Amino acid sequence: MRIPAGIETDLPFLTALRRDLHAHPELGFEEVRTSGIVATLLEEAGLTVHRGLGGTGVVGTLQVGNGTRSIGLRADMDALAMPEIADRPYKSTVPGKMHACGHDGHTTMLLGAVRHLAATRGFSGTVHFIFQPAEEGRGGARRMVEEGLFDLFPCDAVYGLHNMPGLGVDEMAVVAGPQLASSDSWRLTFRGTGTHGAKPHLGRDPITAAGTFLSSLQTIVGRVVDPLQPAVVSACSLQAGDPKALNVIPDIVEIGGTARAYSPEVRDQLEAEIGRLAEGTAVMFGIEADYAFERRIPPVVNDADATARALGAAADVFGDKVVTRFPPSTAGDDFSFFGQNAPGCYVWLGNGPAVDGALHHNTAYDFNDDAIGPGVAFWARLVERELAAERG
Repeated sequence: MRIPAGIETDLPFLTALRRDLHAHPELGFEEVRTSGIVATLLEEAGLTVHRGLGGTGVVGTLQVGNGTRSIGLRADMDALAMPEIADRPYKSTVPGKMHACGHDGHTTMLLGAVRHLAATRGFSGTVHFIFQPAEEGRGGARRMVEEGLFDLFPCDAVYGLHNMPGLGVDEMAVVAGPQLASSDSWRLTFRGTGTHGAKPHLGRDPITAAGTFLSSLQTIVGRVVDPLQPAVVSACSLQAGDPKALNVIPDIVEIGGTARAYSPEVRDQLEAEIGRLAEGTAVMFGIEADYAFERRIPPVVNDADATARALGAAADVFGDKVVTRFPPSTAGDDFSFFGQNAPGCYVWLGNGPAVDGALHHNTAYDFNDDAIGPGVAFWARLVERELAAERG
């Protein structure tokens, strides 16, 4: 692995920074302390800084030479609303909040790249360092785009990076095509007629209807969607009746869940088919159905050309440890909104073994500080390669 000496020298500072961020987690659109630290470090490095985009988002711009090409690099900053169980010196100091997905590491690595590139200036062109709030389901990327991110900071390409437990810290996965699924929510209310549990014939039972619907739900993926097209439909919430009134059939049942796909066509299909099953079940049982499908996050699909360029940078840093065949994840990431506005590539940086089985969103998860150097080196090398052709 090739990590420049300047990055190696900066690792103690970056490690301390990462652990400080870990100890002070902030949820989406609440990253006031985090974004303040980011903005200060960007200013100290000599960048032009734009605060407040997307609420707590920060964009730092570094322009070197006379190159006309511009690229964007993104790091997410937010934590999750969950307690940190594992005991470590830099454990979360905020009850019920923790960095359980490594965004503290992502922010740190991009700041490390800022510090290195501002010092070495070995490129010609413009880099926009995008520090995004609220990736964890609160719509930070979409808000930044809606507030003019790509109008204010045009990008010829945009890149994202996420840590991946299970890959070694000396490994990086760079793959063209789908990387993460769309993440959409659906809600369904069956409206029947409640009655005494001993006299079901006097009402219209929404609970029996819900059971039929739930047992039929998986036929969408198994019998409707093309078997060669990955998809997920899961019911994740069911609310009905009162456990203190076990002789009462309720009027309504509320069901909610998630739908995941990698293509727009399958995404459309899932929305239509869940609704078709809901309406058909309602007709079968003589009740009513209210159905809503909320499109939250599109799929992340890597552009072929941007991926090829990222692959070159990864090979310079990781050598033969670059993984080019890696399965897409059914999780989602709103980096997809950035990829809709510029050719994009989203890469996976190894986070080492999943210690005690602690993967993302686990109360014992922690970002691996040994990944900081490789991540910073990749970001720096990507900029040097992307913007080298027009060196002034």
